Amino acid sequence: MELEGALGTFYAESQELLESMEDALLRLDSGEYDSDVLNEIFRSAHTIKGSAGIFGLDHIVEFTHVVENILDRARDDEIRLEEELLNIIFKCRDHIAELINHDLEAFNDSPNLAQTGKQLLDGLIPWFKSNDADIHEKKIVDKVGLETEGATGDWHLSLRLSKDCLRNGMDPISFLNYLSSIGELRQIITLEDSLPDIEEFDAETLYLGYEISLQSNSSREEIENTFTFVREDSEIRIIPPNSTIEEYIALIEALPEDDKRIGEILVGCGAISSETLCKALQVQENETKSSNQSRKIGEVLVESSGLPEKVVNAAAEKQEDTKERKKPSSQLIRIDADRLDHLINLIGELVINRQRVNLLAGETRHESLIEAVGDLENFTEQLRDAALNLRMVQIGSTFQKFKRIVRDTAQELGKDINLILEGTETELDRLMVEKLGDPLTHIIRNAIDHGIEAKEQRLANGKSETGTIKMAAFHEAGSIVIEVSDDGGGIAPEKIRAKAVIKEIISEDANLSDQELLHLVFHPGFSTAESVTNLSGRGVGMDVVKRNVEALQGTIDINSKVGFGTRFQIRLPLTLAIIDGFHVQSGNTHFIVPQSSVVECTDLGSHEKMENRNCINVRGEMIPFIKLGDVFKISPSEGETASYLYREGKSASSHTENLVIARYGEFTAGIVADQLHGEIQTVVKPLGPIFKPLRGIGGSTLLGNGEIAFILDIPQLIESVISNEGTTFTVNE
Repeated sequence: MELEGALGTFYAESQELLESMEDALLRLDSGEYDSDVLNEIFRSAHTIKGSAGIFGLDHIVEFTHVVENILDRARDDEIRLEEELLNIIFKCRDHIAELINHDLEAFNDSPNLAQTGKQLLDGLIPWFKSNDADIHEKKIVDKVGLETEGATGDWHLSLRLSKDCLRNGMDPISFLNYLSSIGELRQIITLEDSLPDIEEFDAETLYLGYEISLQSNSSREEIENTFTFVREDSEIRIIPPNSTIEEYIALIEALPEDDKRIGEILVGCGAISSETLCKALQVQENETKSSNQSRKIGEVLVESSGLPEKVVNAAAEKQEDTKERKKPSSQLIRIDADRLDHLINLIGELVINRQRVNLLAGETRHESLIEAVGDLENFTEQLRDAALNLRMVQIGSTFQKFKRIVRDTAQELGKDINLILEGTETELDRLMVEKLGDPLTHIIRNAIDHGIEAKEQRLANGKSETGTIKMAAFHEAGSIVIEVSDDGGGIAPEKIRAKAVIKEIISEDANLSDQELLHLVFHPGFSTAESVTNLSGRGVGMDVVKRNVEALQGTIDINSKVGFGTRFQIRLPLTLAIIDGFHVQSGNTHFIVPQSSVVECTDLGSHEKMENRNCINVRGEMIPFIKLGDVFKISPSEGETASYLYREGKSASSHTENLVIARYGEFTAGIVADQLHGEIQTVVKPLGPIFKPLRGIGGSTLLGNGEIAFILDIPQLIESVISNEGTTFTVNE
């Protein structure tokens, strides 16, 4: 792997580790204080430090090393991560994330970043063993001091010789023979984890690795010289007698990922001998027989052989990491998002060209060809669905980030707030997930700052002093719905009216319903906050929230009840890339109605129409409608003009108007078009800047015959219809 690619992997994996670390810290903060969570936090920091060291990112290594030391003390129960220390660790985690965003050169050019790091590390001083130590230079270099038989005074050699060693005429046995000439080979463990299946076995390739204990008075240089001719492309680690804990831990981490037990791992790295392990196992077995209780082998080894606990923990972590990597999730592969988007675009082009082939096949009236094109259509749909699923991600990771925001913001305001997450497994398009972060942050911060009351106020209102915010996601009628609700004081419509009048947004005699007044919170510059804080209250945010949601072809609604809380509901399409659509035409202009919103198609003239209103009676339900020709000022086609009808001897009344009944959320409305062409796969293309101000159009697509069709923005159109005809025509009423 080239350096640039490896660095990209490092940044991506570090981001995942930081998310894992934050999640574990939040669990710790919520009371889930146990060794598994502490180990998870430690492993995240430790892995980031180790990976950063490979790339020479010393600024990350130095800072993370100190944090890691504190976490290590917490793992050993020497200190406890209580609120004060936990707050600093949270900030240290954020600082590591900041450091990862800066390479070493950028870090050196950012003195403020270094100063922030120093302040954080200074804050950790009370939790170190010695306050007078300079923690920035503190290095833990404990000596192993093993008292085990066979290990004391032995060199440990870990050999992963080049796979071409045999092919190049070098026999590993000759190295072992030479080593035996300069000392005594106390133990040789052969590693077979790289052996392939017999069909792939190459007799000239070296697949074996070796862990060797050597008792010798030779110098390190003399031992290293044994491998002078195979050093290139080989991994050779030589650990002198009485080495440091770190050297053994590094060797454990470098061991192959197989199903070895802890004892086997410790023998493999030379920390203990096979004899020591056998004795410890015997002790464990005897204890089990006598007391019917069994201690872990690591505990027995620490007690019976004096093996440092840190080395045992490293072996346990190695075993745990191997198990984790062997879980089904290890079958996942990391794909560059740009490559995935490129694949989606190519499939989009395939869909368009398939439509063109379908059109041409229909013109030939060749049955076999038409049948073959039908099969191609089915295959294309399956391919499209499979590709789009690749871009679907669970919203849970986005929701999880708000735990930290709620914790920190509530703490800052002196409130107790519980965040409940529901529907975290709900999937939606990756592009939408990325763009939902800011809108949801605005809503959550407002809920904490202005929605949830102070503890005293909540108690006075007969509520629990702990407020609740709930984030939920679910599917409904072909859309994704995201709800954010709180059990705070709610928003009083009268208060909104008074503010709106003061700001001259509405007149004093404006006749607005409570729901219409609530929607004024999305007006630019509007706020009902009594005071401005550093979190909210300037009226900047909710209008941006609405714009961002609409940019995703979604809608946002608000409901609130004084004393009981507020609920925001965001409704989004399933995907932004390729959708199933319904092709209609008005004049010579083509439109696509998203299939998920289509209820039925019918003839407008077959239904009773209310006098002087664009509203019809469909089986007892009053449905408002709009005509696409009127909305977009479309001239009639040649076949619909009065002169054409006159020439053909037809009357204007003979012209049929087709009605597509569409639903979005709880609202239903009709869309009148001249022609209905049927279902069609639609590749969504963004509109050019010139079309941006055009309401009712959400995008465009290319038809099989090369013509352009506009994708209707059903939420905006229905909103327009409801606005024109009044809300009395909603389906629920």
